[in-house]
Amino acid sequence: MKSNISGGLVHELPADLAKSLTEKDVLSIWETLSPIGRNEFICWVEDAKQEKTRLRRIIRTIEELQEGKKRPCCWAGCIHRTDKKPSNWQQDVLIAKKTNKSDTK
Repeated sequence: MKSNISGGLVHELPADLAKSLTEKDVLSIWETLSPIGRNEFICWVEDAKQEKTRLRRIIRTIEELQEGKKRPCCWAGCIHRTDKKPSNWQQDVLIAKKTNKSDTK
């Protein structure tokens, strides 16, 4: 069954985040975010490497939405967007770092 909850600009809304949005009654806040804002939260959650980090980020997403935040705190931004070139910092630290890690495997 497809969710009627809005996703992001690039990323679709994952089921675990969608469930938390409806359980914690912040869905109306989520829907007021721009597609880019929703995308940033989704990418931040999806970027977690461990399940416990992912769960912590979902909890923090709910808290930050309740605090009125429109983007995740301390997040460099989604590197998957095609409408905007990654910043030099994103390119050097996030993208190149991931490429180098996959080269060593």
